[in-house]
Amino acid sequence: MHDTLMMPDAGTSRADFPGGDSHALYGSIQEILALPDDTGVFVGHDYGPDGRDPECFSTVARQKAENIHVGGGQSEAAFVALRDKRDATLPLPRLMLYALQVNIRGGRLPEPEADGRVFFRIPANRFEPPRN
Repeated sequence: MHDTLMMPDAGTSRADFPGGDSHALYGSIQEILALPDDTGVFVGHDYGPDGRDPECFSTVARQKAENIHVGGGQSEAAFVALRDKRDATLPLPRLMLYALQVNIRGGRLPEPEADGRVFFRIPANRFEPPRN
């Protein structure tokens, strides 16, 4: 579940990264929420908002009841509108270009160069607005 559902007070993951789609995210979440209520859900990226201790575990029942984005039977149209509007305001995470290169390799770093050093390839000026 790690990057699909967050703790209920944080909602759900973003859908605006390469290959992301808020409709597909909603469908994936609905598959999770169709599991038995006592099914454990491990989540990631919890930073303990509003002074709450960080957590990494929830249940399907808790997500259905309390998740601020999909709880209470939120419709797909409402979820997609909320997710797309919110995602449009969020900046690219600081370490995203590094994380993509590791995630695409199943958690492994890029292959080392001949000298044994590992490098990340970061596009220059790819995510900056054009200068006039």
